Parts: sequence; structure tokens; C-alpha cells
Amino acid sequence: MTATADRPVHVEAGADARVAVVVITHQRREEVLVALSRLLELPERPHVVVVDNGSTDGTAEAVRERFPAVELVASPVNLGAVGRNVGVARLSTPYVAFCDDDTWWEPGSLRTAADVLDAHPRLAVVTARILVEPGGREDPIVPELRDSPVRGADWLPGPALGSFLAGASVVRREAFGEVGGFCERLWLGGEEELMAGDLAAAGWELCYLPALTVHHQASRARDSHRRRRDGIRNTLWTTWLRRPLRPALRRTLHLLATLPRDRVTAQGLLAAARGVPWVLRERRVLPAHAEARFAALDAVQRRSSARRYVS
Repeated sequence: MTATADRPVHVEAGADARVAVVVITHQRREEVLVALSRLLELPERPHVVVVDNGSTDGTAEAVRERFPAVELVASPVNLGAVGRNVGVARLSTPYVAFCDDDTWWEPGSLRTAADVLDAHPRLAVVTARILVEPGGREDPIVPELRDSPVRGADWLPGPALGSFLAGASVVRREAFGEVGGFCERLWLGGEEELMAGDLAAAGWELCYLPALTVHHQASRARDSHRRRRDGIRNTLWTTWLRRPLRPALRRTLHLLATLPRDRVTAQGLLAAARGVPWVLRERRVLPAHAEARFAALDAVQRRSSARRYVS
């Protein structure tokens, strides 16, 4: 599904017409209601699109009843990350902030993101500082974003990134549409890495912007084993789809040597192996400047305590 606008969005007086929010949710009725209440209190007054990924817990009905100003898309099936494509396709704003059902944006952050994106026309994604709630402590991934080894354009307003975290990022809708949105085959779990590579290949930049803040209160309603299985599969698929042969082999061998030796890992590896035929058909190696970003991240990812495949 490509992300293209099909109609204008009504914007309240005093709102920032440049940025809208897309939220995907599945089986987290109470969490998404809390997130929406916070989003609708933002001074930017963003238009909010909620894509309910086939929930059976009354999520769609509750959103429709409690938040009539929210645009609801009730999918009959779980689309995973592709739900974001569906949300973006309903918008005409130049920028789109993504939000998970257990995250919310700090007041003022969306306006700041829009200002920065206005000022830098080749910047596709800005990723925020993430504070873990309750308590407001920095997520362990934040130091990796702040100290990113990736080299980007000199004009970037923050550290260049090789990938991004969708639930804590604002994207330029034009760039999102140019690369076709999130890959349907990956469904959910590390799906940002493939898009980041394709954005870089197309000449777009990504950066960390500490002036933006997202709060994350992790939901307990999650299938951690499925998340790990799909994360293993998607990491391997992205590696095989875009990395040159030697870096792809090195990363594959590193994963095989460090993954937990259990049933979930076996399922992830088997799922990855089953995708080899289509991966080989669709393999498109990144140009050198884009591959350099992934290469710069290899050592960081090997040392990272925030990227371990555990459940």
C-alpha cells in the first residue's frame, strides 16, 4: 500500500495544520484511550487517525464513542505496521507523527518537529527522545541515538541516524510515500530498518532531535515471544534484501551465534528461511552511501543492551 493523500483534513482554529498523528492499536482498549486523551490535549491540536488492527476487545467502539473528533479506521484484520500506511493515506498534512497505543507526545514537540522539517527539505524523519513512564527516565535506546556513529549531511539539526523508531518519530509524508511506506511482508517488528535504508538510498536524511519528547508507558498486553520471533525474521530479511554479500553474511553469523537457543529463535529462523525465495527475487543492494550508514551501526548493534532478542 502506498501512502498518498486522498482528501483534505479539517483543522481546528489555532491548530498546527502541518502535522497529523497516526496511531495503530490492537487489543489495548484502555491504553489507547489514555493515549488519545493526551494527544487531543496537545496545543498543536493535531488531526488524529486511529487504525484499529482487528481488535475484539471493544477498542473501535470505545474510540468512536469517547473521541468523535478522532478519525477511526476499523480494520477487520491485524495489518501490523501496514496500518500506519492506511492512516497516512488518509492525510494531506506534509508531516505525520506516529504514535503507538502506549505512547504520547510531549506538548510542543509536534510544532517543533514541523518547524525543523520546514527548515530542512531533505530531512525525512526526526526521532524524539523517549522517556519511560512512570518515572520519566530515559529509555536505554536514547544514548545510542544521541551518540549515533552515522555520518549524515552537515546541515542536519541533530545526530544522523541509520534507522528510526516509528512510535517516536515524525515523518515527511512525501518521503514516506516515495519509498512506499512500510513493507507488508515484514508486518511488524523492526520494520523501520528497511524503510530507513530505502530513504537513505533515495537521498533522504534521518536524525535524532532531542528537543522532541515522547513518553512511553509499556503495555503489559503484548505477545513478547511473537515480537521476538518476528524481529529475528525481519532483521534477517532486511539484511538479505539490502546489505552487500559480505556484510550480510557477517550479520547473519553474528545473529546465529548470539540468539537464545530456544523454540522461539527456531521459529524465527525457520520463518526467515521460508522467505528466501521472495527475498532473492526482490533483493536490491543499497548504494554505497546508504550501506555506509548500516555499516556504521554494526558495531553499536553488537554491543547494544537495548537490542537484545529476548522474551
